[in-house]
Formats: sequence, C-alpha cells, structure tokens
Amino acid sequence: MNKKSFEILSADTVVAVWNDGQLTVVNDALLPLYLKRISNAEMWLESRAIDSHRANSRLLKKALRLAEKDDVSTVVHVNGATITDNYWVRPVGSELTYADVKFDNDYFSNLALKGTYDSFNRAANSKHSRTPELTNVGSFEKCWKLRDGNWWIYKKANHNELFSELFVFELGKALGMNMAHYERGQGIIKSLDFTDSAKVNFEPASTFMGDNEDYEDVVTELQKICPEAIADYVRMIFLDTVVANPDRHTNNFGLLRDVDTGKLVGFAPNFDNNMALISRGYPKKSTSKDLLISLFNELLDNHPMYKAYLPELDESTVKEILDKINMKVKRQEITDFVMSRYSFIKK
Repeated sequence: MNKKSFEILSADTVVAVWNDGQLTVVNDALLPLYLKRISNAEMWLESRAIDSHRANSRLLKKALRLAEKDDVSTVVHVNGATITDNYWVRPVGSELTYADVKFDNDYFSNLALKGTYDSFNRAANSKHSRTPELTNVGSFEKCWKLRDGNWWIYKKANHNELFSELFVFELGKALGMNMAHYERGQGIIKSLDFTDSAKVNFEPASTFMGDNEDYEDVVTELQKICPEAIADYVRMIFLDTVVANPDRHTNNFGLLRDVDTGKLVGFAPNFDNNMALISRGYPKKSTSKDLLISLFNELLDNHPMYKAYLPELDESTVKEILDKINMKVKRQEITDFVMSRYSFIKK
C-alpha cells in the first residue's frame, strides 16, 4: 500500500483521505481523536505501532519477513488495525472491508510474548502474516491471546509486578471503581479486552492530550470533551496516589467512544498498574511531601468538589485483599504503606 496516499476508515465508513501530506476529512464525527488534534495520518499510524525497542518485536518483524521495518510500514502491513478500536486504512479505491482486516487469530502470540527460538521458527514457517501484535503498543513484552472468542492481553510479570497488578485491581474493585479485569498466570498477568473486540473504541488520552499528563490540564480537557469521565479520572489518580503508581501516562488511560456515532461515552476501565506498590521493591515510608500525594492534594485544593468522588478505605479492606490474592509478600508492611498514603490525602 502507498504510505503517502490512503483512506482512513471507521469500520466500513471512510472518515478521511490522506494524500501526500494533506488530510481531507470526510466524516468528522467518526474521525479518530488523534487526527482531530494533529492532521497527520503518518504520525497517527506511527502512534499505533508495536514498540520497536522490544526484543520480541524485532523477532516478530523478522519472522514475518517485513521488508520495511519502520513504524508506518509495520502498521500498514496490517492495514493499521488494532484489537481495541475499529479504525484502519486501505488504498484509495480499494474494495477491502473491515471484515477483511479484522483480526481473528493469535498465531504469533507466543513469539510476541516469549521470543523463544521455537516460537520464532514456527512463526517464520506460518502461512499467516496478519497479526494484532504489530499494533500492540507498550514497552513490556506482551501478546494478544484469543480465548473462547474473547481477546486477552498476556503480559510478562515477575512476582512483585504480578502481585502489584492484582492488588490494585482487587483494591479498585473493592472500592467500587471501574477496573479492567485481571487474572493471575504463570509468570504473566492476564487482562480481558475491555472494548469487547472494539464494540466501543478506546481512545487513549494521548490522542487528545499528547504526552501532557498534568492533572489540572487533563480535567480541563475532559470538561470540554467528556465531563462525565471526570469522576472516574479522579478516582484513578486517587488510586495511583494510594498505591504509589508513578507510571500513569497518556497511553494507559483514556476514553471510550461509540462506534456508530463517535460520541464519547465515558472513561475507560482502569488498567496497567504493574509499576505500582512493590513492583520495584518495597518503597520507603511516605510523607505528605511525596510527589504523587502533593500533586493529588493540589488538585483537590483547586477542586474541593472532587472530594465527593473519593471512596473510603480501611485497613480491613486491605487485609481482605491480601488474603484473597494469597501471595508471599510482607503483608503488614504493605498494609501500613497503603493506609499511611491514604491518611495524607485531604479527604
């Protein structure tokens, strides 16, 4: 496909045409949010590419015999399609349909996740060449697995990463938050696709915020485009504060969008918490000057009404979650750490 000229579609509706650096919008209501902010389709495709720094990404491209391995060429190989939205591209005048490009197998999942020579050799000898792994973004080795008709993300995780992801999931759920579903695996963490095979479109915050993750700027933008998402956003960063998650960035939170109308319908479920809590070792005792605590309290000072969104947390809830997960960790140290951080929030 000519990377300089192609149609951009939402399912089977043409929403724009890219021709030699010029974007012509055909259907603004269904246009990807990235292209509403930055009218550059090549940059948009680059943002959808597998991280080229992942070792298994390089093996995957080699096994698929991609002649050109740059981000745009990589994404174009699968028509720009992903699991979590129904945007894609095709040559101008092509009769391809969304059914032709939508993923229906996970043949390359083991190579993307494990990178073993056997999985590399099997992939290299496969008759298939289309895989959702080429648009599976993020820095951790991971893959999409198809189980009983449902897509799951499998991500590599050590003991502490696995515990931390599960703990945050269970804590958020116990506090009534909108959480993506997680399950424990052997050396991996599993997460169910919360778009249900793109029955809604996931628009990561990077599509409307770039890399600006400033709390105040995010709520200002949400107030403009999807005010009903603010409560869940505040709860997410409250949870980040309590569990010391420093890795909240604009590619691991976002909005859900109606596929038929393009209307933003709310905040996406909370996901990607594997850098929280003890994932990088047991953190030291927190103080009120902790950066995440300070930033969150500053937001509450500016918007006192947001305090109404915050759930109450008690020690018994933390201990019940520790019992439920039942992994070998320093239980009292984790309990004290979480409750201490909670005590510093200006409730």
